[in-house]
Amino acid sequence: MKHSILISPDAFEPSKHWYPKALNATIHPMVAFFLNLSQERIVQRYCHLNPMVKPDDLMKWMKYQPKHFYWAGTDLIHVTSEQGKRQMVVIETNSCPSGQKSMPLLDDNLEMGGYEILMRETFKPLLKTRRLPEGDLAVIYDKNPMEASGYAAAMASVFQENVHFIPFYNQADEQNVRLNESGILEFADESGNWKPLRAVFRYLTQKPWNRLPIKSKTFIFNPIIACLAGGRNKMVASKAYEFFNAEIAESNLKIFTPETIWDVSKNEVPLWVQKMGGQAVIKIPYSNAGQGVFTIVNQQELDNFMAKDYEYDQFIIQSLIGNYWWSSNTQEGRFYHVGTMPDKKGESFAADVRMMLRSTKDGFKPLAIYARKAAAPLLDHLESGANSWQILGTNLSVKLDQNQWSSDTDRLLLMDRRDFNRLGVGLDDLIQGYIQTLLATIAVDKMAVNFIGTKGALKQKLFRSLNNDQALIDEIMVS
Repeated sequence: MKHSILISPDAFEPSKHWYPKALNATIHPMVAFFLNLSQERIVQRYCHLNPMVKPDDLMKWMKYQPKHFYWAGTDLIHVTSEQGKRQMVVIETNSCPSGQKSMPLLDDNLEMGGYEILMRETFKPLLKTRRLPEGDLAVIYDKNPMEASGYAAAMASVFQENVHFIPFYNQADEQNVRLNESGILEFADESGNWKPLRAVFRYLTQKPWNRLPIKSKTFIFNPIIACLAGGRNKMVASKAYEFFNAEIAESNLKIFTPETIWDVSKNEVPLWVQKMGGQAVIKIPYSNAGQGVFTIVNQQELDNFMAKDYEYDQFIIQSLIGNYWWSSNTQEGRFYHVGTMPDKKGESFAADVRMMLRSTKDGFKPLAIYARKAAAPLLDHLESGANSWQILGTNLSVKLDQNQWSSDTDRLLLMDRRDFNRLGVGLDDLIQGYIQTLLATIAVDKMAVNFIGTKGALKQKLFRSLNNDQALIDEIMVS
């Protein structure tokens, strides 16, 4: 069993918490300008370009105070249609997003960057509003130790106390965190003694609901309900977006997503793929880091998907956004990747943008941005037997073994003076992407509110009615 590490207030070392290529990068002036925009200026600009949206309606959501989902990252694709309608489309929302290790410093005088901002402006104020048990502070993680340890070091600095950095993997012999009879999270120290925790920053990405409770006296940031309500559950997220879109329709706001079919059994998959013109994306709703996503552009890829066994019973299917000549047909037309600026070879690449935000006393504010490109160029026409994931898959995570991950940083696009220009987006695209991230985050938070009963427990009947996947339900830890 791996034991926790104690991190002291003076332990932050930038070289340990940024990718080498990001460590000394200079942020692009346009990105810095965007991140320094006030909420009022963002609203004014967005409403100027979208005149059917009233500033007061949008500002209400900018000032929104979440109940459960305090920190989020949304993956966005910059798309266009054959009529030239460009927009940022939400692919998924993440309840413990990576990004800080890829983000150039906005202010050179703040050497901890967004790590410290999140701890000082979001995490610490939330603790002040709660009655917490006696105990220590901790960061628990199962992935991305470079970034998770950065949050631990920043937390130690902000609180001026030691912080426990605790591995908590998804396997039986690594259960060094538990919920005691009083509803308080405890961790095992090196001597095997169990000690209480008053608050925890959670960086658990692999089925976090099977190790952490929905209800606890220890404050968990973000709580598990944020994962089940859409932060790590693409099935419920797609429904949360639909419900929230209905709520905000009169204000002419909308979360833009690929056309999505949910609650699809494996046997139904070929029928839906055929309906979308033979091109589609199939997703296992509870996976992340690029796992469990299957891009389908030909019969061979569909056959490969159907030949495998899966641990869950339900899938979601989305329209595929590729090149114009091989994207899905949807009710709103055919959308395709804008792609990166052509390189010296004349090649463009599919790319996505991760936009991260956090809640503050004044509402939501942006925190970090980075982008990722696919491994192979975005071809006009696919050859027979082409590997579509190489052309469309942008996730950088590479799974080596159980609990072991690597990252393909060659495809990372920073928001610095060099990489940002290659991305081909402008200031208004960043603003639109942020609004989409904001709305998607609120949609998930509102779904989380609906799932929690008056005593803080999960409304199991409601959850099952929206996500009737027994394999998932069996995993959820019942405190």
